This record gives sequence, C-alpha cells and structure tokens, in this order.
Amino acid sequence: MTKRHILVANVFFAPFSYGGATVVAEQVAQALIRQGAFRVTAVSLCARSDLAPYVVMKSQQNGIENYLINVPAGRGYGAMYDNPEVTARLAELIHALEPDLIHAHCIQEIGTGLISAAEAAQVPVILSVHDFWWLCERQFMIRMDETYCGQSPVRIEGCKGCAENFWAAKMRFNHLQDMSRKVAAVTYPSAFSRNLSEASGFAPGLGVVWENGVRPPGEAFFVRQRDRRRRDGRLTFGYLGGPSQIKGWPQIKRAFKGLSRQDFRGIVVEGSLDGSWWRESDLAGLSGDWCIHPRFNQSTMDAFYAEIDVLLFMSQWKETFGLAIREAIARGIAVIQTDSGGTVEHPAVVPEKLIPIGASSEGLRQAIETQLSDYTRVRPPHAVSSFDDQARAFTAIANRVLLAFARAA
Repeated sequence: MTKRHILVANVFFAPFSYGGATVVAEQVAQALIRQGAFRVTAVSLCARSDLAPYVVMKSQQNGIENYLINVPAGRGYGAMYDNPEVTARLAELIHALEPDLIHAHCIQEIGTGLISAAEAAQVPVILSVHDFWWLCERQFMIRMDETYCGQSPVRIEGCKGCAENFWAAKMRFNHLQDMSRKVAAVTYPSAFSRNLSEASGFAPGLGVVWENGVRPPGEAFFVRQRDRRRRDGRLTFGYLGGPSQIKGWPQIKRAFKGLSRQDFRGIVVEGSLDGSWWRESDLAGLSGDWCIHPRFNQSTMDAFYAEIDVLLFMSQWKETFGLAIREAIARGIAVIQTDSGGTVEHPAVVPEKLIPIGASSEGLRQAIETQLSDYTRVRPPHAVSSFDDQARAFTAIANRVLLAFARAA
C-alpha cells in the first residue's frame, strides 16, 4: 500500500531551523516517518541575496526533502501574509508533489496563498496554530510598550493603539479570518489558545487541542544529573528566555539582586543565533554564581537541564504552550512560573503557586527563597507527551480529515 503523502509548511525548516514551532514541525514530521504511516515533504523559506527572488531550492536532512522558496528583502506589509509570488511557487510544488494532505504550521511570510493553492488543487489542509499571528499583526499580542495586550476576545478595533496603519491591519485581520474557514481542521497546543482564537472569530468550530510533545530525557540524563549534584551541591537556577521584559528578565534580575544569600548558581542560555543576547555585564550584581550557557538544540538539551534544579519561567504574556516547562518537569526539575496562558495546562502545575503576570518581583523572591530553604533534591519526573505521542495524535486527526474529505468528494 502506498504511503499517504503530507506536505509540511513552516517558515523555517531544517537545515535552517529557529524557534519552538519549527522544533515541533520537524520533530513530528520525523516521528510520522518513523511510525510508517506517512511520507513527508517540507516547504519553507530562505532569504539569500545571492539568488534570484522566488527561486526554489531543494535540500534534504533527516530523510525529509525540503523545498525552500527564496524571498527577497523589502517585501511590503501585505506580502507578509498574502504573497502572490510565493503562492505561485506553492501551487507549482503542490501540482508536482501531489500531496494527499497539507499540514500548515507557522506560515507567516509564506502566506495564506498556501490555503488557496491547496483549495484549487483539492488538497485538504490542517492548520496548526502555535502563536497569535492569525489574530495579531505583532504575532504575540505584545504591545508597543512590551506588555501583554490582554484582549479577550480579540477585536480589531482594540488594536488601534498598536497598529501603524489600522486600516491595513483591519484588512489583514479580516482576510485571515476568512481564510481560516477554508481549512479542514485547526489544531491548538492548549485549550487557552483555542478558546481565545475561536472567541475572536477565528475558524469557529474547527479547533482541536493537539498538545505539543517534547524530547524525553536521554538514557544517561539522570546519571548525569546525579553526578553533577554530587560534584556541586549548590542549588542551580536556569533561565532560557533572553534579556527581554516580556520574558520576565527584569523581574528575575530585581529578585536576585535583593537576595542576601550567595550559596547557589544561576545559568542563562544564549539562545540567539548570533550570540547577541547576553554579556557578562548583564549578570553583574546578581546574588549567587551566574554564567552563560551556549545555545543548545534538541540533541544537546540534556547537557543544560542536567545542570539546573529550578527553571525560571517568568513570561509576562499569555503563551500558547511552553515547551521548556514540559522539558523541565519531564526531568524532575522544579519550575517557578507565571500564570502565562497555555503553560499552566499540565497536571503538575499547582495553580496556587503561580505568580501573576505583572506582579512585582517580591513574589518571585519569596519563591526563590523557598526553593533555597526547602528544595527536595530528588524529584520524580512527570509524564509528558513525547513527539512520538504527538505524531500518533496527529495521525488520528489526519485520518479523520482524509476520511471526511474522501466522503465529500
């Protein structure tokens, strides 16, 4: 029996990877191949000035062919969500590749023309929402002053304070709302993101919660964690979010500057591609012994997590999921976190211990001091969905979509 063919679309894809949604798109695609139900091809973007605009290149990594559309610099506002040139290349690829199903992840800059091209070719689309690009031109519902928007539901009239050109933003909002109704199903990583999106008029009734998986700890992780704790008994805090207000670094910095204790470590991760996030001066004046950990990927993440005991997740916006939280609790690592949307939707999260978004650093300082005084070294890891689990859940969704599509044909 011929395997069904999925065309996965994401703005980035291996060998050019960046961001949590790209991790999910790549890892699920690889898991689908391992499980044997599907053949997978990818389409993504690149931006190379040495190549002609909108030329298509072919790459391959981890057994997945990736067709990269080269987009030029200086594209206009409308081209970031509906680019006729990209749509033309997508239509050509769909015609040549003949997929049975299109799985659209983050398609900012690819544009909604993917949905139109699929509709013309009579190929069903499953759209996976990872952030708020479909509701907010700023993608994360973060206002100009780096605070969370807080609209619930989102109404485009409430965006006048952020949009540089409100009428262009309104046209974009209405277009994306219209296109959302043309897909077969929409997946969300949390009930929070689904409820907010559908209440805001986006793809009503098409949504299903499809929880993200994470990479489980490797076989040697807990030995590595134990050996580090024996070698250095100091409690170690870890932070992944970069030196930004919206990820809560100012609150973290104030909390640690106010501590009298010095008997602990702190690690921040250089997550940028160009090494621009952190300098030693950013950590000056903090209590404890702080250092910068190099950027890591899925295959090297255990090296970071084996070094920490407590993850600091002080996001100041309502996130749709929170991969780092699941990665940490799967490894028996404590988490200090805010009440940040979809990040709280795991049984291991205790609502009474969440720190409100926008709160002063005092609550965080108290949580840090509690950990320093009462931390339990050996914590059981919590059950968390893996990428293989996520792929199996997607297969069930895809089978329903393909069956319904065949019956309607």
